[in-house]
Amino acid sequence: MIDGSWFEPVRAYCERTDATFWSEPLNALSNGAFLVAAAVSARTAHRRDPAAMALALLVGVVGIGSFLFHTVAERWSLLADVIPIALFIYAYLALALRRFFGLPAWATTALTGTFAALNVGFAPLLDALTGLPWSELSNGSIDYTPAVLALVGVGGGLCVRQSAPARRAGRSLLGIAALFLVSLTFRTLDRTLCPSWPIGSHPLWHVLNALVLAGLIRAAVRFRADDGARAG
Repeated sequence: MIDGSWFEPVRAYCERTDATFWSEPLNALSNGAFLVAAAVSARTAHRRDPAAMALALLVGVVGIGSFLFHTVAERWSLLADVIPIALFIYAYLALALRRFFGLPAWATTALTGTFAALNVGFAPLLDALTGLPWSELSNGSIDYTPAVLALVGVGGGLCVRQSAPARRAGRSLLGIAALFLVSLTFRTLDRTLCPSWPIGSHPLWHVLNALVLAGLIRAAVRFRADDGARAG
């Protein structure tokens, strides 16, 4: 039997005022941006790039999971929201290490696993070191800090390589990291804006984050194409 606490209502965002299905209409419907991003990314990948196609499908799952959380706002649906996002982050890092830097499978697995462990422990460790509740202060956005740092690290690492395709990919990833920071700002400000902007800013997080995910997949596909053309 599932513990009843899994069905406990969750009010995490400004737009929600009660426990009904459509209490967050803009938060719910703005997840359509992820479905559009998934379709565009799948078209970009085609059948030539199975890894990118898998990521495109995962973007669609992100949109569905987030829609569930912003309609059936309960503890179980929170997992449907956060798990696909985490899977995308880890899968993209693994793809980047393999495709952009040519690391062997064992090194990719080890580094991705290490990052996953650091990602899980980052917010609790920061709270312990500073004595501040960073998750509450940032409206949960602090959990994405390791992903931002990883994206900047990968982009910066590519920018200093001698390969022109690698440098182009690096610049793309750094630009996407900047967009990611903007989207995180809207996510963080959602509750703060409630008194003056009752719908909140969370829908902008969805739209901009969908652009981030689509941009990441496009960068991976373009790098593979550039690399293949150079090899040929």
